[in-house]
Amino acid sequence: MQTGDLEWLLAIARAGSLSAAAKARGVAVSTAARRLDALEAELKVRLIDRRPGGVRLTPEGTRIAALAGPAIDTADRIERAAATMRSGSQLPVSVSATEFVVSGILAPALPRLWAKHRGLSIILRSQADLVSLASRDADLAIRMSRPRGASLMARKLPLLRLGLFASPAYLGGRSPDGLRLGEERLLVYDDSYGPLPEREWVDAGGFAPAVALRTGSTRALVAAAEAGGGIALLPAVVARPRGLVEVPAPTVLPGRTPWLIAHRDLRRLPPIRAVHAWIVETFAALPFGR
Repeated sequence: MQTGDLEWLLAIARAGSLSAAAKARGVAVSTAARRLDALEAELKVRLIDRRPGGVRLTPEGTRIAALAGPAIDTADRIERAAATMRSGSQLPVSVSATEFVVSGILAPALPRLWAKHRGLSIILRSQADLVSLASRDADLAIRMSRPRGASLMARKLPLLRLGLFASPAYLGGRSPDGLRLGEERLLVYDDSYGPLPEREWVDAGGFAPAVALRTGSTRALVAAAEAGGGIALLPAVVARPRGLVEVPAPTVLPGRTPWLIAHRDLRRLPPIRAVHAWIVETFAALPFGR
């Protein structure tokens, strides 16, 4: 049985229809239909109902789709392990994280990784969405919320402190202690990463009318703050090395809790284990209390 055919059945279960599944995977509906026909012929079970309004799973198809997830997961793990064995060398370890974690935390710490593991190759992917570790979209992922899944292992990393930061040019000699945020220009994150705690803090404090910039890019927030554009709500570990001045917040700002996510089985592979340990060490060495 081809696991690729099972993946189509699972895709329909998740997307709700054949057309939606085909669109999500970037192929023609006719191609997807042929794959499902082949799966039905092999299993000798009717998996889909073809109706005027579209194709839907039968009760049997729904049950098979529920079983397909773990089967596909297992096949992916076997394929990955075999590829590592065939190569005779370490494959690149792929790490998915948000932009500021990739550029502000992981990239500067790479020399420490290579000092211990000279031949190790790593891929840093800047991604906002949670990737599928089972489908090998990444080997490790760092996210600001804990994922759910029996096959996943999640390790809580140290809290990332947030703060309000402005450039000396924006302050223009004014004392940070005397500023009223409602009368300033605020630069904050948009909803690219979901309902972030700091966005709720802005709304709860009544500061939303003062927001002049919303963006999903940490680099854009830093650049705008450095240029004197306003007061940016940023992780302290990113803002402080830039020489930005911290502005006291009128109430306690929330922090961000990052989670290091690994697949339970792939976590045991030596290259992934090495990168996992490096990430833990890198976060532990950050000056979170500053």
